[in-house]
Amino acid sequence: MKSKYEKKAFKVNGFVMLILNIAILGGGLWLLIPKTSILFGIICLVLFVLIAPGYFAVQPNESRVLIFFGSYTGMVSTTGFWWANPFAQKVKVSLRVHNFESSKMKVNDKTGNPIEIAAVVSWKVVDPGKATFDVEQYMSYISTQSETAIRTIATNYPYDTFNEELPGSLKVASDEDQISLRENSEKISEEMKKELGDRLDIAGVEVLEARITHLAYAPEIAQAMLRRQQAEAIIMARKKIVDGAVGMVEMALKHLDEGNIVDLDDEKKASMINNLLVTLTSDRETQPVVNTGTLYT
Repeated sequence: MKSKYEKKAFKVNGFVMLILNIAILGGGLWLLIPKTSILFGIICLVLFVLIAPGYFAVQPNESRVLIFFGSYTGMVSTTGFWWANPFAQKVKVSLRVHNFESSKMKVNDKTGNPIEIAAVVSWKVVDPGKATFDVEQYMSYISTQSETAIRTIATNYPYDTFNEELPGSLKVASDEDQISLRENSEKISEEMKKELGDRLDIAGVEVLEARITHLAYAPEIAQAMLRRQQAEAIIMARKKIVDGAVGMVEMALKHLDEGNIVDLDDEKKASMINNLLVTLTSDRETQPVVNTGTLYT
């Protein structure tokens, strides 16, 4: 959509006008000094003074917005030395890439846990007219809206999720499709960029990148959440061990049956399974007990 402020201001090459202005000054002095024509000499000097404020330079990635007695007359974005209406106000707007780094903010995530979050936003002005006229002090506006968007994103997602479930009473609530702040940094960055883009479009600002630079639980719950993570890690590890032990027992019984190595009744199978599971799932070394038979038959 074309902006209503996309209007080129009238301008003249500054060097041409500078030469012309010097010529006017010289002509005025030539008329005044010998008093050939005092009136025309004074007019030339007045013209020189009036023309002088119209000079300005536009650097690379910079724009000048021209305002003449409260009316927008256009903008100059072409690099160089120019002259324009000397009575127009020439507001400088930088088109360079800027970085905004937020402070560490304390917010509650989607699950209600207090967290600390900070982010960095890369942005640049793409419409100097909007940045000048549609918002009051666009730098301050960008700062406020960026922090608001970061808070919004933090409250819309949980800090962390767990993607595995344990059987029975050890089931851990999870949602495999749930996005978390810690695990899905790329998706969170894209969501933050979109949120900021919608907010800053009114100021003629394009958001280039938005990334989280700091993410942690708040100090008052950090230790508790660390113990929780450790406990869940232990549970997950024990689950893997149990799954592996059960598989090894099934494989052992299958090999014994297929090879006709020994004929085990249900009681002996239960005893064997118990001994194997104790050995395989124990978190310390097990001491084997060798049964050499009985003295009497």
